[in-house]
Amino acid sequence: MIFTNARLIFPDGVRDGLEVVAREGKIIGIRDRTRLHEGTARQTRAPEEEIVDLGGNYLAPGFIDLHVHGALGRDTMEASAEAFRAVCNFHARGGTTSLLLTTATAPIEKLVEVLGAVRDCRSSISAIAGVHVEGPFISKAKRGAQRQEFIQDPSPVAVRQLLEHADIIKRVTIAPELPGAPEAIENFRTRGISVSGGHSDAWDEDARVAFACGMRSVTHTFNCMSNARRRGVYRVGGLLEFALSEPQISCELIADGHHVSPTLMKMLYRAKGPSGICLVTDATAGAGLPDGSHFSLFGNDCVVKGDVCLLADCSALAGSASRMIDLVQTIVPDVGVPLHEAVTMATESSARAVGLGTKGRLALGADADFVVLSPELEVVGTFIGGKEIFSVS
Repeated sequence: MIFTNARLIFPDGVRDGLEVVAREGKIIGIRDRTRLHEGTARQTRAPEEEIVDLGGNYLAPGFIDLHVHGALGRDTMEASAEAFRAVCNFHARGGTTSLLLTTATAPIEKLVEVLGAVRDCRSSISAIAGVHVEGPFISKAKRGAQRQEFIQDPSPVAVRQLLEHADIIKRVTIAPELPGAPEAIENFRTRGISVSGGHSDAWDEDARVAFACGMRSVTHTFNCMSNARRRGVYRVGGLLEFALSEPQISCELIADGHHVSPTLMKMLYRAKGPSGICLVTDATAGAGLPDGSHFSLFGNDCVVKGDVCLLADCSALAGSASRMIDLVQTIVPDVGVPLHEAVTMATESSARAVGLGTKGRLALGADADFVVLSPELEVVGTFIGGKEIFSVS
């Protein structure tokens, strides 16, 4: 397949005059564009080549969302292929070609059920890159919309139960200050699982110990996260300041215009740059539902209100109602981020953070996962492995 007549988005800028060649789900060439309407040029194409004319739109790597609970009333915690497929199909309309189905705080036995269900259907739902286990190893003081009664410390027994599914888990969110957290972080890291600090009331020294044990990310930066405060007469940093100051920490960011203000997003962008930020939706089951709709977040009653999701009593955010393209459309004008850098935050940075080595790039050997964007940054089409899975036409 030849993807032509597009403006290609790379980490260092947007380039015209190129086309992408894909075969068997991989990019096998990026070359000067052949002019379709010149007979001599047409003769240089092999007869079996399929031409995909993208009409002058942008061509970017497919978006990678590391934090997705649900959409359209469906949730990862349902542990069903039907729910997983509905979630993936909805987010494909926002340009997402790879995602981590994300759990809520729940008993370990329920999490194991979800992990088993993902393993059973991962090969048949191409967008599933794995699971992000968010909780139950979190702080009760920073639980957000998570259910307090299921929060627990990361005991060796609980960690071992999860590690039986290490092939499915790509990321675990953990509060670094919990008893047993350093050992758990090291155990997850040695099994190739990205450990992200989050839902945490950690002090600076807790974060430093977690970093030494292998924590290299933080979850939904600024949200449910400790920051600088007084301890006695001294002011001490929290997880936020540690993440901002440590170059090796990547930061999830829910850039939906609700979770984090433009000033805070700009501060994060100045501190970390595009390579240190991973745009995530943290979309819950309310995504895609009409305003005023009620839904459940593993037993918590929630509502869609003003393009965001809240607990029904409006006491806390309960994830977002966004798709990845909504984040790009927000961060470009609100923060002044160039388009190619916003796309990097939605693709290459995320792929690197969880070890998806063939994802997130327009490069030889990478997966032929693409999103086609109009000049107005609307999703025109989405491709996984060179196969179109969404089109506006």
